[in-house]
Amino acid sequence: MSDPLAVIAGMPGVSEAVTDARKAVDRLYGHRVLRRKSPEVSARSALRGARASAALEGVDVPLEAIPEVTDPVVQGALRVSAELGRLGATWRSAPRQVLARLHTLAASGLVGDGGDTGDLGRPRAVAEAPDPLGLGAAPGPQETVARVDGLVRLVTASLKAPALVLAAVVHAELAVLRPFGTADGVVARAAERLTLVEFGLDPKSLVAVEVGHLELGSAYGEGLRSYLSGTPEGVAAWVRHCASAVTLGVREATAICEAMQRG
Repeated sequence: MSDPLAVIAGMPGVSEAVTDARKAVDRLYGHRVLRRKSPEVSARSALRGARASAALEGVDVPLEAIPEVTDPVVQGALRVSAELGRLGATWRSAPRQVLARLHTLAASGLVGDGGDTGDLGRPRAVAEAPDPLGLGAAPGPQETVARVDGLVRLVTASLKAPALVLAAVVHAELAVLRPFGTADGVVARAAERLTLVEFGLDPKSLVAVEVGHLELGSAYGEGLRSYLSGTPEGVAAWVRHCASAVTLGVREATAICEAMQRG
């Protein structure tokens, strides 16, 4: 099929979920605080997103403690968050380069003690990969490379499916493939957020979608397992989950706006 994302966009409940998420984002963008302070809202959203992404990796620390936390997972998530704004244009033209950069940032503190820093940003060469979400064995290196190639083609193609659908597929593929073998979840969530920004749903990067995934609790892993089933029902369930995460991320960003408005 020439546009596989169009098939996903037409699956049961996906169009409605995408429309609802789009409306939520549009309402957020109408907030008066954003007329003058959208960069500050984006920065606060990014910080909350990094904290949530680290929590989904198993390192859950209070937001107010972030400046003092030295845990490498948290630090990696913070580095990734800080870099996203500089990677947008490259994501559309050279997504493989961006993924390598994201992994280097996310995992640099996780190797060194017996690890090989030369592996940062490079696809794993072994079959084994960590499975923090209980997804089962990761695909082997050859299949992983082939599927990442397919993902690159989706990102660089001129497809007409909604940004949220593409972002959901990007996130899921990276999460289930675990292409690097370390910090893959942080990379997957960052790539989702980057896709939402660069493909027009959230151009100012206000939506803390990572917070949405965290708030949905066990549904995050369940949604990825549904996607992994490969059935239309399973894939649709994952996209609807991502739409819910976006809506919750809008709620988080709105709360930031309200707090700033109160002073």
